[in-house]
Amino acid sequence: MEGYLREDVITDKTEEEKKVELIMSVLKTKKELELATKNFETAEEGLIDYYTYEIKANKSKLDFLVTKARNRGISLDMIEELYFRKKQVG
Repeated sequence: MEGYLREDVITDKTEEEKKVELIMSVLKTKKELELATKNFETAEEGLIDYYTYEIKANKSKLDFLVTKARNRGISLDMIEELYFRKKQVG
């Protein structure tokens, strides 16, 4: 059997890329929480437990991500600024 070597170099993300990824995760989770809350408000009887769980899960995730962002020195103002820049650009 012939062996193959992978020639692609695996590179780590820069600190700036990690910050952007964290910010995008915060924004995505915030949007998912808002959607789950809206769905809960109009949910049929069989889906109320599902949306309750989804809301709790997204709140926990958002709390974790915001704490992680604060520990890295990222403020919510920076997150909002990036969000608005992204909306303006594309």
